[in-house]
Amino acid sequence: MMMMSKCCTTTAFFPETNSNLLLRRRRRLVVAVEPKTTTTTTRRRRARECYQQQHQQRGGVLRRCGVVVPKANATEKGGGHCDVDEGYVGGSAIRTPKDTTVRLGDSTITIETQKVGLQANGAVVVTEGDTVVYCTVCAGRELSADGGWVPLTVNYTERFSAAGKFSGGFKKRDGSLKEGETLKSRIVDRPIRPLIPKGFGYDTQILEWVLSYDNERTTDALAICAASAALAVSDVPLKTPVMGCRVGYIDGKFVANPTKEEMETSRMDLVMAGTKEAVLMIEGFGDFLTTEEMIAGIACGQEEIARAAREIEEWAREVGKEKIGGDMLIQTPEGIDEKVEALVGEDLKEAMLIPIKKVRGKAIGDLRQKAVDALKKDTGESDGFDSAQIEQACGRIESAALREAIRTNGRRQDGRKLTHIRPIVAECGVLPRTHGSALFTRGETQCYSVTTLGGKSDEQRVDDALEDGTDKRFMLHYFFPPSSVGECGRVGGANRREIGHGNLAERALLPIIPNGEDFPFTIKIESTVTESNGSSSMATVCGGCLALQDAGVPIKRKVAGVAMGLILGDEKQPEAIILTDILGSEDALGDMDFKCAGDSDGFTAFQMDIKVEGITLDVMRNALEEARLGIVHVLGEMEKSNPAPRGKIGAYAPQISKISVNPKFIGKVIGKGGETIKNIVEKTGVSSIDVDDSGNVTITGPGGCDMEGARETIEGICLEPEVGKIYRNCEVKKILEFGCFVEIFPGVDGLCHISELEVGRVATVNDVVKEGEKIDVKLLEINGRGQMKLSRREVLLEEDPELAGDDNQERGRRPAPEQGRGRGRGGRGNGRGPRRDSGGFDMVDNLN
Repeated sequence: MMMMSKCCTTTAFFPETNSNLLLRRRRRLVVAVEPKTTTTTTRRRRARECYQQQHQQRGGVLRRCGVVVPKANATEKGGGHCDVDEGYVGGSAIRTPKDTTVRLGDSTITIETQKVGLQANGAVVVTEGDTVVYCTVCAGRELSADGGWVPLTVNYTERFSAAGKFSGGFKKRDGSLKEGETLKSRIVDRPIRPLIPKGFGYDTQILEWVLSYDNERTTDALAICAASAALAVSDVPLKTPVMGCRVGYIDGKFVANPTKEEMETSRMDLVMAGTKEAVLMIEGFGDFLTTEEMIAGIACGQEEIARAAREIEEWAREVGKEKIGGDMLIQTPEGIDEKVEALVGEDLKEAMLIPIKKVRGKAIGDLRQKAVDALKKDTGESDGFDSAQIEQACGRIESAALREAIRTNGRRQDGRKLTHIRPIVAECGVLPRTHGSALFTRGETQCYSVTTLGGKSDEQRVDDALEDGTDKRFMLHYFFPPSSVGECGRVGGANRREIGHGNLAERALLPIIPNGEDFPFTIKIESTVTESNGSSSMATVCGGCLALQDAGVPIKRKVAGVAMGLILGDEKQPEAIILTDILGSEDALGDMDFKCAGDSDGFTAFQMDIKVEGITLDVMRNALEEARLGIVHVLGEMEKSNPAPRGKIGAYAPQISKISVNPKFIGKVIGKGGETIKNIVEKTGVSSIDVDDSGNVTITGPGGCDMEGARETIEGICLEPEVGKIYRNCEVKKILEFGCFVEIFPGVDGLCHISELEVGRVATVNDVVKEGEKIDVKLLEINGRGQMKLSRREVLLEEDPELAGDDNQERGRRPAPEQGRGRGRGGRGNGRGPRRDSGGFDMVDNLN
């Protein structure tokens, strides 16, 4: 049976089969053929009419996921090719974005939300010039933390397409995290983490992508702004918005948010973040900046940050979502602190004053376990507390005990006064086969530092998505194995902490590294932390400086580093307390970690993380001055190193020689497919020969190689022959019937005709010279094709003019040429063409 559809918008015949019914459902064709189908259709129509009626009563808008979406209408296009079905009630493609504009220095930043990424908890598109950063914030639906820490992850990504580039590697797909992206992820994480309440125990992820880049300004500060704005408009709790800013010191003036071009002449490179009230994070590097210069730079940046943070806060209040709070935050159980205090409080306070880290850690661990065993909630019971809550209560007691001991006694866990530095022992040359080494020990913090020297080919290639990065000739790699804190753990590629600490130490030492003209080596420092109890990154700076000296690197100045801490005041003692050379526990339980590196005259690197909502400039000024005094003390202890640094390049270090050649000889030096360089390397034993576009040649080789021979060979290749000059000890490379080829420079041959070999007549070439023999020749001529005519005869005549008479007599006894010679086949052709003894060399064309 065949039946025609009466309700279908197109004319078609469908057999009444199960497959036809399925087909009609897939195509959403309404066919009234059976009472059952009609009933279903009617039900759907009535449900749709009811929904649309309710929709209109609500004002023609839908609320989905907290976002207001306009009603779809007949004019809205779906997919760009057809009208939207009037029954469609899904999400709308028409968005109503909300934006705001803030000023940062001389630049304008636009922040837009509610247009892109609506399914995230918060999403913004931030634009500065032609640079565009897209940022999202998402929170998990289930608890993943116990309230003692914030489960926050920040991932910052730079797309090669943002700068119109392809990756230089084999893989062209973006995705693998680069070191620069890791460093910027850390810069975003550090100021934001203290502003999310610890009670928010849901996984929180901030994702950032640089989608367009105009090469005007770097994106560090913009990434902080984007993350803060996305959090501010989301429902994830945030105490107050944060803002980032870069500060430069250019021509004696501090400039907020400078361009890359301006930063080329800046003495300061400071990236900072703060709120409308105080500074939260700083990280910067400089050319031996004074305390007052640093404070003035921070004040300049904080002024811009405070204004922008207030504007973002006002905008987020208008367009942002309601923040998660109340029961969604993990609360401290009532009475837990009192019960833990009564059980182990006094013992914990005594344990916190044990001076040795390992002993102290064991004692505290035992007391925590005692509290957990006594107060934990058993399965099925209502009384008691979770283990994590009990340990957090112990942590609060420990923090209070540490602070009270410092405020009351003016002494710290290891018995030191507030500004004293732990004992220091330094040794150099401890690893005999390395190019330079040092073992630096400060209290219970210790590290091996090793310097390795290399050539041009050992430089670190940089494949940067946004910047046109140059190869790095100085690098520092920091290793923090779990054994350094007496634990088992993951070992493998560098983690974020290792990358961040290594970068800080590298930038601290960079100002003292000699330039490539004065010291043409590639320099790498490896720092392996063997013990850690506070500021292993600053120990790396000290050990790295000693290892450089031990390797014979002519550093410009000596530098050292020290970490500062802070205990904020309370009602009894409102004044903040500055700690010099902090321990690991003072870092964990205190309010600040401020690392500073430099010398007595200024700072080369500084990094500050605040665990509260900010500190004032006065507190920072005091911390910097105490840090300067601490650095002076550490430098004095480094001078006592025993053994002392060697101060010269060691026997196992490579040799380097540099030559400048005319760029027109570059191809000749390299040779076809690098053949010339390969031959020189094989012959002399050097490691590598690098040639740049300017004609600078760098020869690198191990000890014992023929460095001088490689240098002479390259110089010989690039010498330009001079007509009339005598060349001594030239090797006969090849003998032919009409003469021989003589090498006057390495790889440069000329023809010495048989008539120019001797003062008299020569019967055969072998009567005068043999292949491989060394002779002196004079360059007589260079023709238009660059072919050289040489003469041994002219050298002999210059050395003994009396031979000229014998030569004339010999030539006079030769028979006169016959009349008409050359007119027949094989003749000279009316005197055309060179005689056998004329010294002509056009025939070389057929031999070379």
